[in-house]
Amino acid sequence: MSANETSDPTIDAPEPTAEERATAESRIMDDRRAKLASLEAAGGEPWPYRAEPTAHVADVRAAHGDLEAGAETDSHYVLAGRLMLKRGQGKLMFGELTDRSGALQLFVSKAEIGDDGFAVFDSLDLGDWIEVSGTAMQTRKGELSLKVSKARLLAKCIRPLPEKFHGLVDEEQRRGRRYLDLVANRDSLDVFVTRSKAVSAVRRFLEDKGFLEVETPVLQPLYGGAAARPFVTHHNELDQDLYLRIATELYLKRLIVGGLERVFEIGPNFRNEGVSFKHNPEFTMLEWYQAYADYGDTMDLFEELIPHVAQTVTGGTTIEHAELGEIHLAAPWKRITLRDAILADSTREGGVAVDIDTATEDEMRAALHTAGYDPKGDTTRGKLIDALLTKFVEPFIVQPTFLTDYPVELSPFARPHPDNPKVVQRFEAFVAGMEIANAFSEINDPAMQYDRFMAQGDARAAGDDEAEQLDADYIQALEYGMPPTGGLGLGIDRFVMLLTGRASIRDVILFPARRSKS
Repeated sequence: MSANETSDPTIDAPEPTAEERATAESRIMDDRRAKLASLEAAGGEPWPYRAEPTAHVADVRAAHGDLEAGAETDSHYVLAGRLMLKRGQGKLMFGELTDRSGALQLFVSKAEIGDDGFAVFDSLDLGDWIEVSGTAMQTRKGELSLKVSKARLLAKCIRPLPEKFHGLVDEEQRRGRRYLDLVANRDSLDVFVTRSKAVSAVRRFLEDKGFLEVETPVLQPLYGGAAARPFVTHHNELDQDLYLRIATELYLKRLIVGGLERVFEIGPNFRNEGVSFKHNPEFTMLEWYQAYADYGDTMDLFEELIPHVAQTVTGGTTIEHAELGEIHLAAPWKRITLRDAILADSTREGGVAVDIDTATEDEMRAALHTAGYDPKGDTTRGKLIDALLTKFVEPFIVQPTFLTDYPVELSPFARPHPDNPKVVQRFEAFVAGMEIANAFSEINDPAMQYDRFMAQGDARAAGDDEAEQLDADYIQALEYGMPPTGGLGLGIDRFVMLLTGRASIRDVILFPARRSKS
C-alpha cells in the first residue's frame, strides 16, 4: 500500500469535497490495478482458486490468550482473511488480519519471512484478502500476534474501503451496501452471526421437542393466515394470479390433518405494508403447530424457548436495552388478559379507559379521539380494538408479557374460550414495546371455521382490506378431521432485535427494503 493510504487522517483535517474524494479514489484504484498488472507480468496469481486455512483467529486467541509478554511458541497456523491495517518500515512491519471470528495482529519480520516474502507483504493493500502462515507469539508490549513466515494474495481489493473518519457511517448507505457495512463495522457482523446462531438454536430446540421441519409454498393461489395485504404476481403458463404468502399457517395445519402431529417452518413471509422500525415487507417467521395442545401448552413451550435461545446465544437471559434498561427473559412471564391490559392503561397519563367487553364502536372511537388518535380509518370493531392495543398498550410493555383472551373479531382462526364466548383462546407475546409472537388454540370445527370466514367477508365488505378470504380447500381439509392443536408464530427479525439491542428491524435484516433512487 502506498504511504498516503496507510496514514489515518486526523480529526482536525478539513472535510474533503465529493470531487476530491472521487479523485483520490480514482488515484488509489489506478495504483492497485497497476500492482495487479505487475504481479501478473511477473508470473504471479492474483486470483488463486482456493486457500487452505487451518484455523480462525478465535482459535489462536483461545489457545494462546495467556502468553506472557515476549513469549514465542512453536504452534503453527495458516489464517485467511482481510488485511485491515498495515504499518511499519525498514525490516519490520505490522498488520491486522480479520476473519469472521475476530482480528489478530500480524508480526512481519524480514528476517523471518525473507526478502521476497517481505516484498509481497509490503505490496499488499488494505482490504486485500490474504493467506498468512506463521507461529503464535506475544509481543513485548503484550499483543498476541502471528509471526508471519509466508503471505500470499487471495483476492485484490481494488476499491479502497471506507476510511476511519469519513467512511460508511450513514445508516442508509450501510443498509444499501451491507457488504461494506460488514467489513467496516464489526458490530454489524456480530449482529448477523448472532442471528444465525439464534435461528439454529430455535431449530434445535424444536427438533429436540419432537417437531419436524417442513416447507410450504411461497407462491399461493389464495393468501391467508394473517390480516395483511399481499403481493400479487402472475404465472404465465398457468395463466393465473398467485400471491406471495403472508403466512404459512393454513398449509402447516393441513399437515396436522395429514398426521405429522408437530411441524414447524422458518422462512420468509411477504406483506404489502409500510416500512417502520418493526416492519419490513419481507420478513422471517417461525410458525409451529402441535397436535393435542391448546394455547396454554403453547404459552408454556414459548416461555421455555425464548430464555433457552437467549442463554445459548448470548450466555444469559438478561438483555441490556439502550433505552429501556435491563429486560429479563427468564420465566415466568407476566400473563394478563387483553381486556384488563387496556383497562390498566387508563392509569397511565394519556391512557385510554375502555372496557372492550361492553363498549360500543362509537364509545371506542370517542375514547380514541379523546386520547389524540384519529380512528376514522378504523371501520370495524376489530380494527378499533387493535388500535387501542397497538397505540396505547403495546408501546408501554417493556418486560416480557403475555396478553391473552382476544375478542373474536381479531382472531378468525382461534377457538372460543369455554368460559367467555366473546373472546378466544389466543395470546400475543410482547417485550421491549413490540409484539414478537402470536398464538392460539386452533379452530378444528369446519362449520365454525366457515362461519368465521363469512364474518371476515363481512368485514372486508365494510372496508377492511386485510380481512381473510374464504379458503374452501382448507375447510375441506378440516372436514377430514384435525385434532386439538396449538399454533404459534414468532417474528425472527424482532426476536433478533431484542437479542442484539437493535432499535430497527432494518439493522437485523441483511438486505432490507429500500426506496429506489430516482
